[in-house]
Amino acid sequence: MIREKGLLQKISIVSAGLSFVLALVTGVLLYLRLDSVGANNPISASLMASTFFFLCVGAVLGIMGSADLPNLKIGDSE
Repeated sequence: MIREKGLLQKISIVSAGLSFVLALVTGVLLYLRLDSVGANNPISASLMASTFFFLCVGAVLGIMGSADLPNLKIGDSE
């Protein structure tokens, strides 16, 4: 039986989408930066790290938001 998502799960799904958008933005900025200065620049390295971070955060939050969690309230007769 699939339950309705709670408020925190809905926030997780929205945050996951935002993280994927930020990963895309940092990836585009990285691509544009690599043409001009190369990969050895510290700013390019930080953009690579940011892209990886936002992708991983988006994946984790997406899984948390889409999980089918059981109802753990005491006294519920479901």
